[in-house]
Amino acid sequence: MIYPDTRGKLTENRLLSELTWLRVGGPADVLFQPADLEDLQSVLAALDPSVAVFPMGVGSNLIVRDGGIRAVVIRMGRGFNGIEIAGNRVTAGVAALDAHVARKAAMAGLDLTFLRTIPGAIGGAVRMNAGCYGSYVADHFVLAKAVTRTGELVTLTADDLNFQYRQTDLPEGWVIVEATFEAEAADPAMLEARMEEQLAKRDATQPVKDRSAGSTFRNPAGFSSTGRADDTHDLKAWKVIDDAGLRGFSIGGAQMSEKHSNFMINTGEASAHDLELLGETVRKKVFQNAGLALQWEIKRVGEFLGDPIPDGLAQAQTTGA
Repeated sequence: MIYPDTRGKLTENRLLSELTWLRVGGPADVLFQPADLEDLQSVLAALDPSVAVFPMGVGSNLIVRDGGIRAVVIRMGRGFNGIEIAGNRVTAGVAALDAHVARKAAMAGLDLTFLRTIPGAIGGAVRMNAGCYGSYVADHFVLAKAVTRTGELVTLTADDLNFQYRQTDLPEGWVIVEATFEAEAADPAMLEARMEEQLAKRDATQPVKDRSAGSTFRNPAGFSSTGRADDTHDLKAWKVIDDAGLRGFSIGGAQMSEKHSNFMINTGEASAHDLELLGETVRKKVFQNAGLALQWEIKRVGEFLGDPIPDGLAQAQTTGA
């Protein structure tokens, strides 16, 4: 088809395995990298309404299936990674990395330290209501700006997004372009020390040097680890995976990490099929062992190359096998 004029970049049949942290995935029909907000608006407004669009961040929490994505995949870059601070509010572009936002806020004496160890960029953090150590995006969110599928710039409130555990209600095809957060004032040195402590704890407990996409499944209890000494683990995803004997369990090149059993890693040659099959097998076995229905936290998109992978939970519930 004929695509609209752009000051950015349009690439047909772009292999997405090069852009995801897990290094898997087939091609996008088109990868669109807008130059700036106006470029994004004009292309979306001119794009045939029948053409699907898929906003993609830095690919940190994503499995793109081996058949690729039949859509215009929108990936934001340098025109969308600014960070501005005014009073106790921090406004960040959708492509600003969570860690950079946390660090710049801390330098200004504002506490968004919970973002420091969250992989990815602000767009994904808002979309997934990211959180750790007992704090979530929803706790600090003021507003976001987004571009609709028809190119209109709109402002979204917390009510519009309807924040829930690891999800929001952003309409299909809408593209978040920036978000504003409110943060409490604190001593910059204290905030820096806290982030260093969080990083040390993360590095000691998570496979940060492996190809992973962060937590694979949501916690069954519906909340994140607080990091406190009195935190309970009975209904944490890693605990029920451990209890089912699945720490280190692997299929093909995909493995549940030995270091943190709720982290799925690509050991080197995994396909998206390997990773998704591993995840569905874990869901099946956990349900059989504990009667708990794990829900994916990693987003899976695109088309299968070959037969679809059966839902592991549905298999466990209907066959008991």
